[in-house]
Amino acid sequence: MAVTIKTKHGEIDVSTNTVATIVGGAASDIYGIVGMASKNQFRDGMNTILNREDFSRGIVIHQEDGKLAVDVYIIVGYGIKISEVAKNLKEKVKYNLETMLGTPAGTVNVYVQGIKVLDDIE
Repeated sequence: MAVTIKTKHGEIDVSTNTVATIVGGAASDIYGIVGMASKNQFRDGMNTILNREDFSRGIVIHQEDGKLAVDVYIIVGYGIKISEVAKNLKEKVKYNLETMLGTPAGTVNVYVQGIKVLDDIE
């Protein structure tokens, strides 16, 4: 499936994997996110942290009223304030979509699928 972006010169089709890579890159830059989780944990494994190649399994993209709607499934590090991580992720995703694709971002939904205890907590 592709996302259609309308410009004054015509329409551009961008694959959802490309959009998922942009969103996954934004998520990997946010402090507190230790990994992406699969949107279907029962099928893919309960505690699987996705690699960069698997970002599309942890991100759902669809269009609503001409704007992109994104669902992001993440795993947060233990001891990190979840509300701040989610807020920062929403802002970064919206910014990246608007600057890289030139299309307004609609809703960004963040689903925390788990918390991981990090080994280097002091």
